[in-house]
Amino acid sequence: MNLLLTGAWATARAHLAELEAMGHSVKLLPQERDPLPCDPAWVEGVVCNGLFLYHSLEELPKLRFVQLTSAGLDRVPLEALRARGVRVCNARGVYSVPMAEFALAGVLALCKELRFFAARQREGRWEKRRDLRELAGRAVTILGCGSVGTECAKRFSALGCAVSGVDLFPREDPAYAAVLPLEELDRLLPESDVLILTLPLTPETRGLLDARRLGLLKAGAILVNISRGAVVEEAALTEALKNGSLGGAVLDVFETEPLPADSPLWAMENVILTPHNSFVGEGNDARLSRLILENLRAEGAL
Repeated sequence: MNLLLTGAWATARAHLAELEAMGHSVKLLPQERDPLPCDPAWVEGVVCNGLFLYHSLEELPKLRFVQLTSAGLDRVPLEALRARGVRVCNARGVYSVPMAEFALAGVLALCKELRFFAARQREGRWEKRRDLRELAGRAVTILGCGSVGTECAKRFSALGCAVSGVDLFPREDPAYAAVLPLEELDRLLPESDVLILTLPLTPETRGLLDARRLGLLKAGAILVNISRGAVVEEAALTEALKNGSLGGAVLDVFETEPLPADSPLWAMENVILTPHNSFVGEGNDARLSRLILENLRAEGAL
């Protein structure tokens, strides 16, 4: 297969010999926004992230395989690709471990008031807090029970939480007390001490956590969003954090990225805010390369 590898696969050059041994011919495109390094009609497969933000699908008449370096599918013309019979693979499972660790770390940081203690450490002040919260025994709801959600479930369960899942495709899963259909979400929200969002952004999930649903959450609950910013109505979330109906939030994704400098979220003491960074982990490169090579090997065998 004629393969176009973009810079989204950072370690691609280390695997060129292996790809060629599989029978693939390779061209490299370090920056996805740049012109293609070959005749577009040459390309049969791509490994990319945001390539289709800069190049139209119509440019690639012979395309039959797309491997994404992201778990999300919202940056590709998915319906058009499927209509053409193009096989699309995402990076499912590659980033799940660091994202689950991030979610747990953020919730614990809020429960244990680590920001307060870090500030006192910088000031050289010995000051106790008598209002620290325990995570054990809390009700945790995970909205989106794919690979990331399931890794979250394992970790929160290990700390003694009662973990329920909500998903478009309910199922029995030992990582959860139950995985329930989306119709059950409103019933679970008033019982949830922690709500973790790990679902993809689709027309159905955009704005799913609106002002009404945020208002249903248990008073003092913590919201974790490591999915996509647009799943939550950010203005409603900001208001819920301001008025105290939400106890805190761990936010790695936002409706607009980078988050505008004038967003009130930056200054909120009950918010842990990071720049779409939760997916980063030292094992990512190895996991991603292993997945890509497995998929390309399978594609070559078809």
